[in-house]
Amino acid sequence: MAKLTFILLLFPVFIFAQETQHIETDRPDQTETPAIVPKGMFQMENGFSYEKINEDSEAVVTPSSLIKFGVNDHFELRLILEFVSVKESGQKNSGLNPVLVGFKSRLAEEKGIIPETSFIAHLSIPDLASKDFKTTYYAPEFRFTMQHTLTDKVSLGYNLGAEWDGETPEPTFIYTLTTGISLSQKAGCYVELYGFAPQKDKADHRWDAGFTYLLSNDMMVDVSGGTAITENAPDYYAALGFSFRL
Repeated sequence: MAKLTFILLLFPVFIFAQETQHIETDRPDQTETPAIVPKGMFQMENGFSYEKINEDSEAVVTPSSLIKFGVNDHFELRLILEFVSVKESGQKNSGLNPVLVGFKSRLAEEKGIIPETSFIAHLSIPDLASKDFKTTYYAPEFRFTMQHTLTDKVSLGYNLGAEWDGETPEPTFIYTLTTGISLSQKAGCYVELYGFAPQKDKADHRWDAGFTYLLSNDMMVDVSGGTAITENAPDYYAALGFSFRL
């Protein structure tokens, strides 16, 4: 009788584990996924990166953390924390970038030529930052994230959006285009084009590539790197990441 009671208590957990897909993250590429964190689950995506901006400038992020909570099947809450160290012309500053709060909302399921689509919005809080990294104004950012399933092993994702820097009213427009490839049940890779187009400046274009590996249904590690396409883009970057959900 005790064994039967134990099995009945665990049965909903087994069903949930079978129905829940493996973890899907917004890293390591620049293209955000339209997937929503399952209802009632916390997910944390952590990254460590080095960026060589030019001969005199470099930036290290140690770490960046995207924290998500699934409210329901169509909505998640999001919080972004980034601790950065920037070295420019021999001078080094370290601290917390303005904290971003936001959400992701599912807009459409994939059906024929209609991609799976979600909308992401964040707002950076000037006062929730280290002194040297505070901005003058609150700064919004948003993007539409879309994904097509091409085959059982290949997907095509792309984002369109804009962001503000908290200092000027002009937006910077964003685009991304990535091809995700499933190498096995646990391993995957991608190649991506992306760029930023300020309203009053020349656009910069970049590319990157990376690999992901599932340690379990709820844990994933990644490695990625990329270089500039245009002269005004940062020279290159490299990153490592670890993501999990509870």
